Amino acid sequence: MRRTLAAALLALAAILLVTPAAFAAEGEALAGTVRGPDRKPVADIVIKVQQGEKEVGDATTGADGKWRVEVPGPGRYDVSLDVGSLPQGVVPRRQGGEKLSAISVTEGQERNVLFPLAAAGQAGQGADGGAGAPQADTGPGTGERFLQLLLEGVRFGAIIAITSVGLSLIFGTTKLVNFAHGEMVTLGAVIAWFLNLQGPSWQLVPATLVAVVAGVGIGGAIERGIWQPLRRRGVALIQMFIVSIGLALLIRHGVQVWFGAVAQPYNDYQIQERLSWGPLSITPRDLTIIVISFAVLVLVGLGLQRTRIGKAMRAVADNRDLAESSGIDVSRVILYVWMLAGGLASLGGVFYGVSENVSFNMGFRLLLLMFAAVILGGLGTAYGAIAGSLVVGIVAQVSTLWLPVELQNAWALVVLILVLLFRPQGILGRAERVG
Repeated sequence: MRRTLAAALLALAAILLVTPAAFAAEGEALAGTVRGPDRKPVADIVIKVQQGEKEVGDATTGADGKWRVEVPGPGRYDVSLDVGSLPQGVVPRRQGGEKLSAISVTEGQERNVLFPLAAAGQAGQGADGGAGAPQADTGPGTGERFLQLLLEGVRFGAIIAITSVGLSLIFGTTKLVNFAHGEMVTLGAVIAWFLNLQGPSWQLVPATLVAVVAGVGIGGAIERGIWQPLRRRGVALIQMFIVSIGLALLIRHGVQVWFGAVAQPYNDYQIQERLSWGPLSITPRDLTIIVISFAVLVLVGLGLQRTRIGKAMRAVADNRDLAESSGIDVSRVILYVWMLAGGLASLGGVFYGVSENVSFNMGFRLLLLMFAAVILGGLGTAYGAIAGSLVVGIVAQVSTLWLPVELQNAWALVVLILVLLFRPQGILGRAERVG
């Protein structure tokens, strides 16, 4: 099992190294939609992007209010709106809101940046500048920025936890390293996006519920249509891992053909007033993501501990042969695990799409961090995946306080290495006899 996992992770690293285009088909960019006080798109607004004293590029909004500026690579950029191009009687909602400083762009990311506008005389303070768009870094001190980044790390860690719990349960019950799990995240986000914008134009909440149900169905269909027949034929785990890579490529590029290569935001919860508590501030959108994520994780934990099917899942993960000899229907338990994993991945995909925009490769970009969280927390344990996800999310965000944003994910992996050097089984994993 350990050799299979090592081979799987080596294959993962090789794919990440030799196919960088899979992460950034369109490269890094800053984009957004300018809407007026009436929430209607505003055309002919000039947006400029700078990095330090160097001007990177500019764009003018179209009839749909959208703009996009490609940037040379990961880093921090200043984005400004030309107030002279605003319609008469329209001003930034907050004072100085025409310029957003130190907007971080990670590898392969199209960062969504929004400029809240208001009618003259109705401008206020504290509007959010976009999907996670930070304010200028010149104001708060190091301590306040640390607390703010810690809060953002908890949000990011909660999203990773929602998506990685299912990955951990799948490995625990089947010993399969499911490389296609990232695509389940993408499918959930894309289904909700379609229902929210392109299809019936539902509000995001019911669209999310339908996406979660669809994720449950997709997880069950993949298990019954692919993995169960392969197990019955005695296919080795390493061969099934290769199949999961092929499945991931098929889904990812199928979504790309249908969805396109450009990231798209949801229609709801883009411009919100920030809630402030002392040095901390957060949008209701991000606060809701944190609360719902932890509520769902608590429910999953209670289900694993107290429900009959949850106890059966833990039994199969501990010792499949013993569980089967005790009368547990292992095939049905594995089906429920895949359905649960699909639903959680879809929910996490919607949360990630709200924070970072929806793209065809968003799940693949998150996959390495999901693997890191699962291994860091302890292979096969849902609670370990939660703990590992929080560590990965917090380290990734807080590290940008002192180090370049391009390395934020690398430092999370460095922490993984350091923890495993002293505790090879992970944070909540159990030590096993070798040999």
